[in-house]
Amino acid sequence: MSANGEDRDILKAKLNQETAKASWAELQPFFARGQTIYVAPGLDLVDVAVAFSEDNAAEISLWREKGLVDKVSDTQATQWYGADQTLWSVVVMPWVLVQPEQLQ
Repeated sequence: MSANGEDRDILKAKLNQETAKASWAELQPFFARGQTIYVAPGLDLVDVAVAFSEDNAAEISLWREKGLVDKVSDTQATQWYGADQTLWSVVVMPWVLVQPEQLQ
């Protein structure tokens, strides 16, 4: 069982290193293909990416039911474009998970 936990830690570290800030304008081509997934600011983007990587349907469904994870809506896309929003992003093929940057 420790190997599975170790594998998960390695996956989490890999995804953390692949997380980057991007402007919404840079991410729009992925939105146009229906590949962008919104992650609410209260969630850990890397934890959500791990769940997607592991195809953890139960956890993803729970987040979706709570409105914390879902495909980016047209309304969000329009608002982010108008605001020149910067988002944290990470790719979990075929998805690009995005989370609005929180200003400190």
